[in-house]
Amino acid sequence: MQTLVVVGASLAGLSAARAARAQGFAGRLVIIGDEAPRPYDRPPLSKDFLAGKIGLEDLALEEAGEDLNAEWLLGVRAERFEAESLTITLNDGRSITADKVIIATGASARRLAELQGLQNVFTLRTLADAEALRPRLVPGHRLVVIGAGFIGAETASTAKAAGMDVTVVEMSVAPLAGPLGAQMGAAVAGLHEAAGVELLCGTGVSSFTMSGSSVSEVVLDNGRRLPADVVLVGIGAQPNVEWLEGSGIALDNGVLCDAMGRTNRAGVSAVGDCAAWYDLRTQSHQRVEHWAGANERPALAVAALLDENAVQQPVNPPYFWSDQYGSRIQFAGQVRGHDRIEIEHGNVAERCFLAVYYAGTEPVAVLGVDQTRQFTKWRKFLNKNAQQYVLPVGEFAAAS
Repeated sequence: MQTLVVVGASLAGLSAARAARAQGFAGRLVIIGDEAPRPYDRPPLSKDFLAGKIGLEDLALEEAGEDLNAEWLLGVRAERFEAESLTITLNDGRSITADKVIIATGASARRLAELQGLQNVFTLRTLADAEALRPRLVPGHRLVVIGAGFIGAETASTAKAAGMDVTVVEMSVAPLAGPLGAQMGAAVAGLHEAAGVELLCGTGVSSFTMSGSSVSEVVLDNGRRLPADVVLVGIGAQPNVEWLEGSGIALDNGVLCDAMGRTNRAGVSAVGDCAAWYDLRTQSHQRVEHWAGANERPALAVAALLDENAVQQPVNPPYFWSDQYGSRIQFAGQVRGHDRIEIEHGNVAERCFLAVYYAGTEPVAVLGVDQTRQFTKWRKFLNKNAQQYVLPVGEFAAAS
C-alpha cells in the first residue's frame, strides 16, 4: 500500500491516522477535513469552552511536537467517492486516488428547516457553533432548549450556571430515554429540577412566533408559549454520508461495517459517528456517537485495513459520560434487550446511584451518577465480557 486517505479530521480521523503510523504504515498519508481548524476536542464545547473557562488552545487534540508526516487538506469537503477506483473528489475540484480509505466524516447537527438563518437560533456541534453561542449566554436572558439529549442537557446546565432562565422541551417521556431507557432517563431528569431548570417532557413544538429575524416565542403542542431570547436546537445528529451515495458503499443510517469497521468494499473502512458497526450481542448495526468509540475503535479498523488476515479483536461496549449541573453521568453498554434494572449502589432519590441493566442473568449495561469508582469496576467487567463476541475474519455482516 502506498497511499492511505483518511476522510475526516476530527477525533476518529486523527485516531485512525495515529493508529496507521503506530502499526507501521510508512506510506503517503492524506487527511481531509471540511473544517479549517486543526483537530479539536468536541465534548468541552457545551461545557467549559461554552462557559468561557477554557480557550481554543485547550481544545487541541494534537500533542505538542506531534508529527504524523501527513498531508493535511483542511477547509475542503469530500463531495464524491468512487469505490471501484478509490477516488475521492473534493469540493475544490481536486481528486485523490488511494490504495486504502478510512471514512471518518462524522455527523452533523439536525436542524429545523423553518428556523434556518434566524439570529437567535443555534445548534451546537462545531467550534464555530460554540463561538457563535457563547456571547449569547447572558444572565437573566431566557434560553429555550429543544431536545434533552446530551448537547441540550449540557448546554442547559452551562446556561443555568451563567445565570440564564432555562426551559428544556423534550418530546420523549424522559430525557435520554433512547440510550438510558425511560426508567433511568426519568431518574436523571431530577438533575434539571434540582438545578431550577424547567423540563417539559412528552410534548413537542407546534410553531414559533417571530420578531423580525429572531424567535420571540416557542409554541408547544399543548398551546403553552415559552418566551425566548435564545433558542438551542438539540435534536440529535445525522451521519455525513451524502457524499457516498451512489458510490457502491453500503449505507443505512451511516456506513454499514462489520465488527472491525470493514465496509462492503475491500480497502475501505469507516470509523466514528458516521460508521454503523455490526454489534455481535444485539446482532444489529449501531452508530456509536461518543468520544470513547472515536478514540478506541479506529485502531481496530486500521489493523483490519492494513492486514486482511488481522486477528479479530473484541470491541468494547459503547461508553459515554456527561457533566450536568455538577454531577457526572457515566454509561456503558447497550440497553437493547434488557429485562430489568437493579440499583446496586446509592439512591435514585438522592441522584447518586449505580444501576445495572440485565438481560436474563447477563449484565449488559451500567449507569452511574456520581459513582465513578463503582462505575469503573462495572465498565471493566462489561469490556471483559465483550470478549466472547467475535466475528470471523473478513466476514461482512450485511443489514438484514
